[in-house]
Amino acid sequence: MKIKHLISILIVIIGTVAISFSVNATHEWADHHWARTSNPLPLQIVRSITVDWENEFSLSTEYPSNAQSWAYSAVLELDVVDGDTGGKLRKQCPMILGKIRVCNARYGGAWLGMATIGLDTNGHIDQGTAQVNDFFSNYWNSKPQEKYHVMCQEIGHLFGLGHTSVNGTSQGTCMDYSDSSQYNESQYPNIHDFGMLAGIYSHMDSYDSYDDDSGTDGGGNSDKKPCNAPQGKGCNQFGGAKPGTNPMGFLIQRSENFEVWVAPRGDGGMWIRHVRLPPREYRRR
Repeated sequence: MKIKHLISILIVIIGTVAISFSVNATHEWADHHWARTSNPLPLQIVRSITVDWENEFSLSTEYPSNAQSWAYSAVLELDVVDGDTGGKLRKQCPMILGKIRVCNARYGGAWLGMATIGLDTNGHIDQGTAQVNDFFSNYWNSKPQEKYHVMCQEIGHLFGLGHTSVNGTSQGTCMDYSDSSQYNESQYPNIHDFGMLAGIYSHMDSYDSYDDDSGTDGGGNSDKKPCNAPQGKGCNQFGGAKPGTNPMGFLIQRSENFEVWVAPRGDGGMWIRHVRLPPREYRRR
């Protein structure tokens, strides 16, 4: 990718990020959403998680009337399937085109949770992963409600939602940055989140960016062999970043609670990573 083209892409992304964070009340992530030609959006979620995180999944489809589940949304038709839970795959958490994968593993001391969003050349979401970090077991054990909070928030990003607030106040939703051990209502989506999703997915697109193939269950051809290249090299070079740059891409937003990174994709699309930072006393780089 030519450097001038890369710079122009980054300028556009930085502008949309700045706009999205300036309008916290709507918490729509820069107008990003899955492309589809009809509602509801039939989205497959592949669970590559261990039993330690099953209760915090926030995607129950058995009781969709339960507003504490993203499945409550009228514009989402979630198909949750079990994928490979092997340690190597969970650590790599490879993308599946047209689907979402959710993983947990020990990812080191830099972040609590991370949502990675793939955008196609039209700016529509076409894949995503939500990862929660077992490195912070002491933190999760001391504040078990935070497991619900962080898992729910990373998944919400993959539907196109941003944060309702970034200053630590409670908005009664997992999309805020409050201390959920103090504000118990911040562990799940709320009615406002579902209203936002209805607005984001109110118009139709000319094509579908999802893959609802129910025959691909995460244990078959949707699971790629984990990349074993050194970090930042070969297949493990995130987003095709230039040699010598951080595989995460470019840091474009940072606060006490979060970071946002972007990187170009080899096909002309873009990667966006929402990083949930641990409290400062737990932080380790």
